Amino acid sequence: MRVSWSTSVVLMVVASQRLMAASPDAFQIRVIDETTGRGVPLVELRTVHESRFVTDSAGYVAVRDPELLGHQVFFHVRSHGYQFPKDGFGFVGSTLKTEPGGEATLKIKRLNVAERLYRGTGAGIYADSILLGHNAPIQQPLLNAHVSGSDSVVTAVYQGKLYWFWGDTNRLKYPLGNFQVTGATSRLPDDGGLDPTVGVNFDYFVGDDGFAKPMARMPGDGPTWIFGTVVLKDAQGRERMFTGYEKVRGSLEIYERGIGEFDDSRREFIHRRRFDKDIPLYLHGQPFLHTVQGVEYVYFGDPYPFIRVRATMDALLDPSQYEAFTCLTPGGRDMSAMVERGSSGKVIWDWKRDTAAITWSLQERLSRQKQLHPEDAWLKLTDVDSEKTIEAHRGSVTWNEYRKRWILIATQVRGTSMLGEVWYCEADQPEGPWQSAKKVVTHDKYSFYNPKQHPQFTQQNGRIVFFEGTYTQTFSGNPEATAKYEYNQMMYRLDLADPQLSRVQTGQ
Repeated sequence: MRVSWSTSVVLMVVASQRLMAASPDAFQIRVIDETTGRGVPLVELRTVHESRFVTDSAGYVAVRDPELLGHQVFFHVRSHGYQFPKDGFGFVGSTLKTEPGGEATLKIKRLNVAERLYRGTGAGIYADSILLGHNAPIQQPLLNAHVSGSDSVVTAVYQGKLYWFWGDTNRLKYPLGNFQVTGATSRLPDDGGLDPTVGVNFDYFVGDDGFAKPMARMPGDGPTWIFGTVVLKDAQGRERMFTGYEKVRGSLEIYERGIGEFDDSRREFIHRRRFDKDIPLYLHGQPFLHTVQGVEYVYFGDPYPFIRVRATMDALLDPSQYEAFTCLTPGGRDMSAMVERGSSGKVIWDWKRDTAAITWSLQERLSRQKQLHPEDAWLKLTDVDSEKTIEAHRGSVTWNEYRKRWILIATQVRGTSMLGEVWYCEADQPEGPWQSAKKVVTHDKYSFYNPKQHPQFTQQNGRIVFFEGTYTQTFSGNPEATAKYEYNQMMYRLDLADPQLSRVQTGQ
């Protein structure tokens, strides 16, 4: 196998980092899944005097504190969605003899249906592994492009590579980082990329200082957020990549919307169209392509894919051609909504132009106004176990070949945590109805928002699906952030053959 000069340099640098960083006097603790034997990231080990350690993406902790080495030390053990056994006094943890150079393995039970794999962004992803002299599966296991934290991701396959774009991004150098979108590329798994079960090698777009460069510096004050990144072909058959953007100021006020296009020469998005912030339909959410009666559309899920537009460049750039799945009279808006009914009195749910899409809050308001009766409601997502109603927040929808259905992975608003509960659901059509759901990830007073599926990573004909989300203290009410993991992306995989998902139905 040929290795490029640049790749060789990276590998030599990483190898030298490992050699210099390895600490033979450290005590090694590894926390593994009791079923799979795989190391579990994000497990907190806490001593009785409140020293805290968190396992890295391989499940390792390197204990080097001089007061701990050579002694019997009790470690409390806890992790979101995982369970460690209690001792005779009810303490959840284990006493270990922390000898320099020694090691111990702790087995933990997974309660989540989905399996936590690794942290994809930020600093020190495999820091403890490196300290202990272990190899890491990614080329930059300690620090990549000086990025210490990144908000939610959108992706697109463009010119044979997987493009990744994140929101507001932190750096180590200073509290203020990049607020104009961070970007990177990676090779696809079937074209030399890593097995997604072990990680992703990100090749960041960087500035002269080596830090992640602004990828969407749209006109106007304040940060730029992008959504709905989609790739279409022009009349000459050339791929073109577009994204919706929002300009933000003050306390998260959105004052402008528009569309940007990726400029290959500048390697960043440039401004193409600007829209009024109050237009009802626009590029947003997580997109996918789907053909209906011979017409190909781009659907946008947020989390439900209730906005679509024909998959042409002209249509994409023209908001008047966007359609919403809704029950409102044509031309209806969120704050002046009237339900459309046919001559028989039945509510007309259909795709309509220049009309607001249905949302949970809009449906609730229409129900309070007696415009919608319980049997008329479209959004009826419920927990298959408790039959309680679920208000979905953000998520993504993809077609799944294994299930032969569309699958939705979304977070919940005001569940057992504010934004930390992740649900799995299926439907026969992209617009649903989405009805029964199973919780697959939980968090104890911590947020995990904007989950994004990665259809390019699916394995075993769609049986194994991958998704990630933003792990953050924000909105959680938790006074303490998790070191290194805070405000970063966490990858999970879900086996759709898991018997715990068997009760998820389409609602028919």
